[in-house]
Amino acid sequence: MNVSPYAGKQAEASMLVNVPKLVSAYYTKVPDPSVPAQRVAFGTSGHRGSAFDLAFNEWHILAISQAICLYRKQRRIDGPLYLGMDTHALSVPALTSALEVLAANEVEVMVAQGDEYTPTPAVSHAILTYNRGRTTGLADGIVITPSHNPPHDGGFKYNPPHGGPAESIVTAWIEAKANEFLENGLLGVNRIPAERALRASTTHHHDYLNAYVADLAKVIDMDVVRDAQIRMGVDPLGGAGVHYWGPIADRYGLDLTVVNEAIDPTFRFMMVDWDGQIRMDPSSTYAMQSLIGLKDRFEIAFACDTDHDRHGIVTRSAGLLPPNHYLAVAVFYLLQHRPMWHKEAAIGKTVVSSRMIDLVTAKSSRKLYEVPVGFKWFVDGLLDGSLCFGGEESAGASFARMDGSVWTTDKDGIVPALLAAEITARMDRDPGEIYRELTHEFGEPAYDRVEAPATPEQKELLAKLSPQQVRLTELADEKILTVLTRAPGNDAPIGGLKVIAESGWFAARPSGTENIYKIYGESFRGDDHLRRILKEAQMIVDDVLAEAP
Repeated sequence: MNVSPYAGKQAEASMLVNVPKLVSAYYTKVPDPSVPAQRVAFGTSGHRGSAFDLAFNEWHILAISQAICLYRKQRRIDGPLYLGMDTHALSVPALTSALEVLAANEVEVMVAQGDEYTPTPAVSHAILTYNRGRTTGLADGIVITPSHNPPHDGGFKYNPPHGGPAESIVTAWIEAKANEFLENGLLGVNRIPAERALRASTTHHHDYLNAYVADLAKVIDMDVVRDAQIRMGVDPLGGAGVHYWGPIADRYGLDLTVVNEAIDPTFRFMMVDWDGQIRMDPSSTYAMQSLIGLKDRFEIAFACDTDHDRHGIVTRSAGLLPPNHYLAVAVFYLLQHRPMWHKEAAIGKTVVSSRMIDLVTAKSSRKLYEVPVGFKWFVDGLLDGSLCFGGEESAGASFARMDGSVWTTDKDGIVPALLAAEITARMDRDPGEIYRELTHEFGEPAYDRVEAPATPEQKELLAKLSPQQVRLTELADEKILTVLTRAPGNDAPIGGLKVIAESGWFAARPSGTENIYKIYGESFRGDDHLRRILKEAQMIVDDVLAEAP
């Protein structure tokens, strides 16, 4: 990984996106559906891209919105649609375009009161709250966000009535229909002017903020946090939850300081990420340098990405915790301090998350549910209570309410952040210290992820890797115990493979959103052993890519 000389430093003026040009490109450039990169394409979490590259333009949003309207009709989803957006520059234009289509199709739309930005978990929470106890007239939602992607990107994702990310079969249908509309010059897309859409009888305002904030005591022990009077710091990273933290502090009497309240679509206040890009990633030590530098001012600090569905935990003892470390601590703590959770409810993790989570789960005599990458795999379990926790190595998680019932079925960055405060308050030590104690018991894993460019053809090859293509019998001098191409928890294809030995493992898979592939690895024998694992994994991937045309 070649680290940029700008990594961890304040973004320079020359790096900032030209917002007027970007918005102009959104409205004026027309995508060519015969070019694959300009078609609608749903990755692991929605359609993403930049207007500059003709990958996220008005035509895309009009086409996707009409496709969603048709999907709703086909599935008889006729309750309200909860529509939210983050603070990226393309989010407001995309929301306007979507509303023009939704209103023309007479969909009851719930937009945020006061044109407020809306975190992803607040949309999921709203859908589930409305649908509780209903079997007909169900609600669904759209979140306009490219997550923590750079400022020039836009994103658009659909959440069905279960409140979480849409399943692949759903996004494939919407994608195909949207591309038909592109190919036919938007013929069949219903649309009315934005002014009429805003005034339409089907357009309503919803108080996402207070509905979400008022419910937080059902999932986090706010009394413990308040009574301990611990000093907390939060950096919303200019994201959709920027105005949520003040009301949270006020409602629950917390000593919580918002260290940065700025909203700026250039995100000029961010520290540059590892590759020289501005990226609002709360799990990146480069992007998080500002908050890390303030760690001694607070007993616990945290940040969330642009749509507030990912968390970053900064401790006095260890600085920014790697996501795997915090997920292990969260599972360890929750399984001891949620007595009303059903004993049969399992812990969900993705195949590329740390084995430390497996060990902590086993010690608590809980079942582990291991799935492919993508939060959508946790949705059904969180909804029906068979899962009490779902977490991804990319700092996405959600977990059950105190009583064991569902909180959100999409990732929630706010709740894991507040859990870090609950842990610190109740345990009288921060999550970094608790993770250190876990390593004394289970060993200290070394974990890393490497990325490299890959063409669409190469990505397709990687997604179809088979156990037979692993000709090695050993991994870094240890016998290979298992080669997985399907996840142990739900038998779904990994879209790559995972090779497991006694002290370590690696997984290789193509990215769902970028033209890169990723190799994840972990060793309980230290960094040198991990480097060998990753090197041998690279050889296997190179052999496969050599077969690409």
